[in-house]
Order: sequence, then C-alpha cells, then structure tokens
Amino acid sequence: MAHTLSAKKRIRQSAKRRQQNRDRKRVIRLGLKKFQSVVGGGDKTASLEELKKAQVVLDRMSSRGAIHKNTAARRKSKLARKINKLAAK
Repeated sequence: MAHTLSAKKRIRQSAKRRQQNRDRKRVIRLGLKKFQSVVGGGDKTASLEELKKAQVVLDRMSSRGAIHKNTAARRKSKLARKINKLAAK
C-alpha cells in the first residue's frame, strides 16, 4: 500500500493509463477483425477501403503510445501482404 501522496497519485495515474491502453488495444483488435472479415469475402475494393481504415487506426494508436511504432508498421505490412495475395488471385 502506498503511503505518500505522490505514490498514491502514481497508482491512480497508472490505473487510468492502463484502462486507456486496454480500450485502445480493443479498438485495434476490432479494426483488424473487420478487415479480416472483408478480406475473407474476397471483395478487392472493399478490402482496400478497410486496409486504409485499419492503417489509420494502427498509426493513431502507435502515436498515442498504446503500441510501439515498429509493431504498427509490422502489422500494416502484414495487412498489405494479405491484400496483395487477394489481388494476385
């Protein structure tokens, strides 16, 4: 248990930030699931639209510190590869 005021404040701040990061990661997961469902449908134009939306979400969350910028770049690259596979068919 924290004794000093600054330690108590740090606990409050950590809890608030932890909840914000959980919410932001939930947004990422929902965006990626939506992208997966559209790609699974096989529609190329709709997949490109969802790719753009997913990339925006990943960029926004990496800029806010919810995920690392290299993690966001790796995930965007993975999504682009799926689009390229779809286009090759």
